[in-house]
Amino acid sequence: MKKSAYVALVTCFNEDETINYQATRAQVRRQVAAGNNIMCAGTNGDFSALTFNEKVKLTEAVVDEAAGRAKVIVNAGMPATFETVMLARAFDRIGVDGIAVITPFFIACEQDGLVRHFTTVADAVETPVYLYDIPARTQNHIEPGTARILAGHGNIAGIKDSGGKQDTLEAYMAVGREVPDFAVYSGPDHLVHWALQNGAAGCISGLGNVMPEVLARIVSCFNEGDAAGAAKAQKTYADFRSDLYALGYPPALVKRALWVMDHSVGASRQPALLPDPAQDAQIRELLNKYGLLPA
Repeated sequence: MKKSAYVALVTCFNEDETINYQATRAQVRRQVAAGNNIMCAGTNGDFSALTFNEKVKLTEAVVDEAAGRAKVIVNAGMPATFETVMLARAFDRIGVDGIAVITPFFIACEQDGLVRHFTTVADAVETPVYLYDIPARTQNHIEPGTARILAGHGNIAGIKDSGGKQDTLEAYMAVGREVPDFAVYSGPDHLVHWALQNGAAGCISGLGNVMPEVLARIVSCFNEGDAAGAAKAQKTYADFRSDLYALGYPPALVKRALWVMDHSVGASRQPALLPDPAQDAQIRELLNKYGLLPA
C-alpha cells in the first residue's frame, strides 16, 4: 500500500485576527500542487485559539478547496468529550476523510478515561476516527496498550503520533502490525523516512507548510523504491527542522517562517511568538540557506 503525506495546515489570519479564508484556500492549493494531503485545525492550525463555528467554517472551506484532489483530516479534540462529539458530528456532516481527536488537554486523564473518551467519539460518527497523541502539549499520553484496546473499535482507523520518541512510535506500529487496519502516522519531522521504512502508513507534518515539495519527495521516493532519494530529502528536511526549531516553539516558528515567505498567511493568534525583527532576520537567513526564498 502506498504511503501518504499529510501537512498539518496553518490557519491564515487577517491583521484583525479574523480568519483569512482566501489565504487559507491558497495554502490548500499549494499543498495539493505539491502532492500532499491535509490535516486542518490541528496544532499548527491554531486549533486551540479557534471557536467552534470557526472550525466548522474553516473545514468547509478546506474541503471545498481540496475538491477531492487531496484527502482532508480535521482535528475535533477538545478537553470535554461532549464538545468533541459535537465537533466530530459537524465534521461528519461536511464529509471529511478522517476525524483526528487530540487527547484532552488541561485535564489529567487516566487510561480508562481516554478509552471512554475516544470510544464515545468514534461511536458518534461514521467518518473514521484517528487518535492524536501529543503529550508534550496535552499532558495526556495514549499508552500503546490503550491504543491496542482502541484499535479494536470498528471506527478507530489509526493514530497520529506526535510524541517525538522513536520507541513510542515503534510501539504504535507494533499495534498496527497486530491490527492491520490500524494506520500509524508519524508526526515528528525528523522521523518521516524511518517511520515509512518501519511500517507507518504515512506522516502528518507541520514543517510541510514551509517545505511542501521536500516532504512530498520523501514519501514519493519511498513509494517508488528510491531509498537514496528518500534519504536525501529526509536529510534536508531534518536539517532545516533542527535549524528552525532551535529558535523556539516549533508550531509558532513554522507559521512565522511561512509569514516571512508570504505575508498573506498572517500572524498566529497564539502569544507564543511575538514579532521580533532579529528573529525574523534569522529565519530569513535560514530560508535563503535552503533555497526557499526567491533569489
